[in-house]
Amino acid sequence: MLVALAQAYFTLLLGLFASTQYTSYQMTRWLFSESAKFGNSVIAYIPNLVLLAVICVVTSYLIRVNQYFFGELRDGKVTIGGFYPDWAEPTAKLVRALILLASVIVAFPHLPGSESPAFKGISVFLGVLLFLGSTSAVAHGVAGTILTYMRGFQVGDFVRIGNDVGEVIEKKLLVTRICTQKSEVITIPNGTVLGGVVVNYSAEARKRGVIFHTVVTIGYNAPWRQVHDLLVAAALATEGILHDPLPFVLETGLNDFYVSYELNAYTAKPREMQNIYSALHQNIQDKFNESGVEINSPHYAALRDGNVTTIPQKYVPKEYKHPVFEVHEVDSSLTRPAGHQQGEKCQAPDIELTQR
Repeated sequence: MLVALAQAYFTLLLGLFASTQYTSYQMTRWLFSESAKFGNSVIAYIPNLVLLAVICVVTSYLIRVNQYFFGELRDGKVTIGGFYPDWAEPTAKLVRALILLASVIVAFPHLPGSESPAFKGISVFLGVLLFLGSTSAVAHGVAGTILTYMRGFQVGDFVRIGNDVGEVIEKKLLVTRICTQKSEVITIPNGTVLGGVVVNYSAEARKRGVIFHTVVTIGYNAPWRQVHDLLVAAALATEGILHDPLPFVLETGLNDFYVSYELNAYTAKPREMQNIYSALHQNIQDKFNESGVEINSPHYAALRDGNVTTIPQKYVPKEYKHPVFEVHEVDSSLTRPAGHQQGEKCQAPDIELTQR
C-alpha cells in the first residue's frame, strides 16, 4: 500500500513540471504495463491453482480413508487373511507417506516458478544434499520396516539384542529402545538389530513358558539320580518356576573330575530373570547342603587328607570326623606272591593304605 501511494505521489509530482512530464508518463506507462502482465499471469494461473486445490482435497480425503481403514484393521473390526493387527499402524504410515509423495510429484509441475532455472537448481541441490546426508538413516529406516513385518518382537516383549537384555519400550522406524533390568534405557539402531541376533523370551512365555537353565558340576562320588532329584526339588522351591511342565535335568558332560548337570525349568515371568536365577541358585545350595552332597568341583577330589567338608557347619552331622589316611599292617601270607618261600625277603613291605 505504501509503495502504491509513493508511486502515485511521485507520478503526480513529476507531472506538474514540464521538464519531468515525460518521466512521469513513462513511469505511469510502466506501472500499468507491469500491472497488466501480473493480472494476465494471475488469470492464466487460475487453472493450475484450481488443480492444486483439487490435489490437496483428494490427498486429504485419501489420508482420512487410509487412517480409517487401517484403524479398523488395528481394532479387529476388519480382517484380512495373513495380515496381523500389529501391522496396521506401520502400514498406515507407509501408505500415508506414499500418498503425500505422489501428491507432491503430481503438484510440483503446477507450482509457480517451477520451470525457472533457479527453482530447478535449488531442487537439484536439495536432492543431492538429502541423498548424501540420509544414507544411514535410509538404511535404518528400511531395516525398521523389515523388522516390523518380520514380527520378531513387539513393544512390551522381554528380549536379548546382542549383549543387551531388557523390555522393549519403543519400536520406531529408525531405532529400537529397551529398558534393562538395571533401569537403563538403551537405544539401538534398527540396522544393528536386523544384522544381529534377537532372542525373544516373551514369545513362548505366553504359551507354555520359556526355559531358564543353569549348569551345576558335581563330583562322581555323588549318585546321579540323587543329584537329579535335588536339582528338580530346588527348581520347584523357587518362586516363578512353573510346576507344569515339570523341571528336568540333562547331563551335558562327563569330565575328568565331575559331571555337568544342566537344570531346565519353565517360567512365565521372563522379566524376573535375575531374581529367579538368584533364588534358584540359593535353593540349589540349600537342597544340596541339607542332603550332605557337596558342590566341590572341578578339581576337588573325593579322596582327601584331612580336608574338612565344604558343607556349612549347620548341615554337618554331629558324628562327622575329618577324613585322614592310616597305614595298617597286613598279614604277609595273604599278600605273598605264588612261588615265594617262607623266610625269603619281600621286595616291598606288606602295608595297606586306607582312608578313614
